Amino acid sequence: MKNFIVAASAALLLALPASAHVTLEQPQAAAGQAYKGVLRLGHGCDGGSPTTSFSVEIPNGLALVRPMPKAGWHLSVETAPYAQPIKAHGKDITSGIKKITWSGGRVQDGEYDEFIFVGQLRDDADGPLYLPVVQTCEKGEWRWVDVPQAGQSVQAPAPVLRVAAAQKPSAVRAEQVWARATPNGASVGAGYLRVTNSGSTADRLISSSTDVAQRIEVHEMAMDNGIMKMRALSEGLTLQPGQSVELKPGGFHLMIMGLKAPLKEGTSFSGTLKFEKAGDVPVNFNVLGMGAPAPSGGAPEMMDHSHHH
Repeated sequence: MKNFIVAASAALLLALPASAHVTLEQPQAAAGQAYKGVLRLGHGCDGGSPTTSFSVEIPNGLALVRPMPKAGWHLSVETAPYAQPIKAHGKDITSGIKKITWSGGRVQDGEYDEFIFVGQLRDDADGPLYLPVVQTCEKGEWRWVDVPQAGQSVQAPAPVLRVAAAQKPSAVRAEQVWARATPNGASVGAGYLRVTNSGSTADRLISSSTDVAQRIEVHEMAMDNGIMKMRALSEGLTLQPGQSVELKPGGFHLMIMGLKAPLKEGTSFSGTLKFEKAGDVPVNFNVLGMGAPAPSGGAPEMMDHSHHH
């Protein structure tokens, strides 16, 4: 039994270099975003030979790459023109690093190490990006350069970065976000803002939330047969493409319900507007005085929620 365990352990050790890979710590990122590449090395070459050089090729989808130096290692780079310029700091950058090599150091076979660079994914980066790596040892080398075909596996795969769709900026913009101070004991307050839909399709403000209250609802105040009435907009507030809507005293507004503490003049609190298409839009409410008019001088509120309990 003892001989079997020793033999099995030896076989496992011999198999490790062929089964272990160089991998990226962050294997996925979004197009157009900054990226920190951490290449993880977990073993040497066959026979336990220590690693003395490590190089990586940068794919076309990555630009503005800068490597991190390593103590005890010599750093060298190769540059080449970009297929398409990339804009940075107000100007077009036409070339950049295409290969990074760390050499002259030493990583023992039983040790772990990392090789790091930063860069930016292009806006049009698409599909998986492969970063071929050559690991040179005192005796032999590993070429982690194989790109798998559909449904196939490879012995020495290149590290792969999977690219998610670019994160588009929100089409909705919120401005002049404010609320009125509330008296002690009040459980309800009111919030106001101007919201603009700069997108090409209609969107809806469905609800809002904040840590200072249980919930926020979208309400409307309007005349009905000569009587001012307030109602909750159960379907939300629709914004047509290019439309700006003022949520202000006496009209559309946010009803802040279940306050956990009074809203104090001169303070602020954060919240989130939830839109059907644009998703979550963070906002910050500045608290003005009780009965304060809108910052732009809008009409006074005809019904003050701050006195509701």
